[in-house]
Amino acid sequence: MNLKSPYKIIVGMIHVGALPGTPHNQSSVKEIVKKAVSEANLYQNAGIDAIMIENMHDIPYLNKEVDHEITAAMAVIANEIRRNISIPLGIQILAGANKQALAVAHANDLDFIRAEGFVFSHIADEGLMNSCAGELLRYRKLIGAEKIKIFTDIKKKHSSHAITSDVSLLETAKAAEFFLSDGIIITGNRTGEAVEPADLAGLKSALKSPILIGSGITADNIETYWHQADVFIIGSHFKYDGKWTNDVDIERIKTFMSKVKNLRQ
Repeated sequence: MNLKSPYKIIVGMIHVGALPGTPHNQSSVKEIVKKAVSEANLYQNAGIDAIMIENMHDIPYLNKEVDHEITAAMAVIANEIRRNISIPLGIQILAGANKQALAVAHANDLDFIRAEGFVFSHIADEGLMNSCAGELLRYRKLIGAEKIKIFTDIKKKHSSHAITSDVSLLETAKAAEFFLSDGIIITGNRTGEAVEPADLAGLKSALKSPILIGSGITADNIETYWHQADVFIIGSHFKYDGKWTNDVDIERIKTFMSKVKNLRQ
């Protein structure tokens, strides 16, 4: 994945079903895997450039950890998807279980992870989340997983950033870059909410790192953000009625990718 090439990358989200031990779990791991693989094939066949899997249905999340059954299930899901698709594949394990995500990615030949809490501290839904950059990158080195990219949220959604209110978005991005982030993820305030275009102003020219937009991209606004980022991570918009809890809607994907095709030309 050459994220700094002129070719913009579209990442489709797979929100895997609620996993064993979580409040909403109603399906076996086998059933969850089957649905996730089906969605992965749908994305690949629709021309999506990359896929990311995430345990978003596991609400409420733990803070920077998950129990062993979650890591094991995500590893099984990642393995089956990797066996069935050829496009790049990444993973996020909520909330902030970045070491577990990296371990799963390394075991299954994935390409990237999405990491929360990389630099500075913030108050998330789950509580205080502190910086993990030093620990996470040392762990990546320790297990020989340097080829796996770590894309990092800054000033992330569903969080209060009052304790770093004197640190601008740009300065936070520069700190993440200094701490060796492989890509900077910018989001709106919550899932499905678009980024304020003003927040992106000047980021691409000030940073060497790729810029990823991690929420709120739709067929209606992709043109607005097209030249301000390198990668667009899309979940809610690809679901029926634009709601992340619903199933993937192939017609919404086709409409979106048609718009992307025109922008690429």
